Amino acid sequence: MSIYDFEALGIDGQAVRLNQYQGQVMLIVNTASACGFTPQFTGLEKLHQQFGTQGLAVIGFPCNQFASQDPGDDVQIANFCQKNYGVNFQMMSKVKVNGEDAHPLYQWLTAEAPGILGSKAIKWNFTKFLVGKDGRVVKRYAPQEAPEKIAKDIEAALAA
Repeated sequence: MSIYDFEALGIDGQAVRLNQYQGQVMLIVNTASACGFTPQFTGLEKLHQQFGTQGLAVIGFPCNQFASQDPGDDVQIANFCQKNYGVNFQMMSKVKVNGEDAHPLYQWLTAEAPGILGSKAIKWNFTKFLVGKDGRVVKRYAPQEAPEKIAKDIEAALAA
């Protein structure tokens, strides 16, 4: 199984099959609109602008599981991201990333790249997963890891 076996709803309600990103590098992030890490949208958009034409797809998954920091509906979230951070990368419909109701993609991501001490749970908003061109997880990043600090790993994955 690879990431290409999954699909999710885009923030516009349309199905997005992840196999459309085959051969690209993906940076998948669970996002929130009212979190201390929310300004990371700026860095994520910079990565999208810098590496998008080279084959990077940044994909944001809003989630309200952490202190209810993304309570809006998809339209409100999309408007917030565009108005405040100029987000042009692919945003998805709100999902759960932990528990029995976690989106299947997140169940797979956390199994492929457990966190510290083998923990599979996502600890907070803006946990990031870098996926290589082969559809396999390259690395998992903690929420406090700034997007700019991932640039070197993205360059390596694009060159692979």
